[in-house]
Amino acid sequence: MSEHEIPLSRPDIGPLEERLVLEALRSGRLSIGPMVERFERDVARRAGCREGVAVSSGTCGLHLVLLALGIGPGDEVVTTPFSFVASANVILHVGATPVFVDIDPKSLNAEPAQIEAAITPRTRAILAVEAFGNPQHMDVYAQIAAKHEIQLIEDCCEALGTTHKGRPCGSFGRAGVFGFYPNKQITTGEGGMIVTDDERLAERCRSLRNQGRDAMAAGGQGSWLRHARLGYNYRMSELQAALGVAQMERLDELITARQRVANMYVARLAGNTDVILPTVSAESSPSWFVFVVRLAAEYSREERDRVIQGMRNHEVGCADYFPCIHQQAYFVEWFERQGRVVPSLPIAETVAGRTLALPFHTKLTEREVDLVCQTLEVMIQREQFSRGGRH
Repeated sequence: MSEHEIPLSRPDIGPLEERLVLEALRSGRLSIGPMVERFERDVARRAGCREGVAVSSGTCGLHLVLLALGIGPGDEVVTTPFSFVASANVILHVGATPVFVDIDPKSLNAEPAQIEAAITPRTRAILAVEAFGNPQHMDVYAQIAAKHEIQLIEDCCEALGTTHKGRPCGSFGRAGVFGFYPNKQITTGEGGMIVTDDERLAERCRSLRNQGRDAMAAGGQGSWLRHARLGYNYRMSELQAALGVAQMERLDELITARQRVANMYVARLAGNTDVILPTVSAESSPSWFVFVVRLAAEYSREERDRVIQGMRNHEVGCADYFPCIHQQAYFVEWFERQGRVVPSLPIAETVAGRTLALPFHTKLTEREVDLVCQTLEVMIQREQFSRGGRH
């Protein structure tokens, strides 16, 4: 990265993070210790839940929730195609069948009516994703799940600190899962957190993350080598948790800074008819995971891709968030092996072909935001000029 580059994301790490990580390092307790427990309490409290289970990634958290709920071969899980691939991968990991439904073009979340239409006698759960942290429809998903007596699993990996109708994300489903990759609202480097009000579900997830040890062994009261079930090493370290504790203390500060940057982008791009800005419901309070815009409907995927490459060529971070999951090569192969037709999901596919994630982190200045927007506009104008030449 050159000194002139504007990166797509950058974590916000300060003296408090350094102090707590050093404190954990010097304690001699590097795993299964008090920092993990403190971090679990902090995140669960913010999500309005009683239990928190720290894990090594958001993906691991989703995997464990599916396992703990007994979802597996023969079961269907309704989910969105417009997400990071992990939200669908975990369904395959447990041997269940993902059922993709199209999205709402404003919120970019799964369309509630399509979710309900996709439910069959084999449906065990809705795995709902808050795309880019947008929580719209989560309350409706919960109503649909309750009506059909199936589980709602909330993939809130992109939504820490977000609320919908005054209710915190992570609290809408049987369980919610947060992620703490470096581009998230807070980071532990790598890491995730399961939150739930279900104590038995939380205990099962704690066992599964820790090689299947039973509750007594995990708590140090029994044999460390007693295992109640097949489990995994999905633990979070004390160093990661210390970083998370510090970041949670600063969460409101970090969200405010992200909102400031989002506001600058909105103010700068509001009059540009070639760009569609993110839509946030008045009933929601976002915490801004990323800032993703779309090119207007007349732009093709190829034109979008050239805009992205042009911005990168000018040292401005840019990416296509998200390619549709059901069109990923290995998912196409999975459909073929299952003797299924790859679904046609026109709204998700059209949206995915025109999205651009712009540089977004707490330290972006107004000058940098203006430079990003200028570069975007120049790249769009270049496509318009080329299009005229082609015609």
